[in-house]
Amino acid sequence: MRLYIDDDSVHTVLVRRLRQDGHDVLVPTDIGQYGAHDPVHLRLAILDQRAFLTGNNRDFEELHELLIAGQGHHSGIFVVCRENDPSRDMQPKQIVRAIVKVLAAGMPIADQFITLNHWR
Repeated sequence: MRLYIDDDSVHTVLVRRLRQDGHDVLVPTDIGQYGAHDPVHLRLAILDQRAFLTGNNRDFEELHELLIAGQGHHSGIFVVCRENDPSRDMQPKQIVRAIVKVLAAGMPIADQFITLNHWR
């Protein structure tokens, strides 16, 4: 799967695990976009036909809804919600496993906002 990881969610272990699992992963620093605004990151993912991975669920849910309302499209947005208890937050291994489960389920990804916490 082609993925773009939001700079708020980039974790070296996560990137390494995803790449080891065969995913084509792009992060903002790869293309000189570290610190860019959220819409810029999503636009880059859309233009490069990559699903988007973020921990910023509120902002990207709004961007998703805006795109869909305007009859726009994206390659899918995966979100990882942080728990109130940091010991319950998803770790890189769990995130990779959740993506594998979503893909194995054969569910549509394009134009969807998918919370990976439900796929642990």
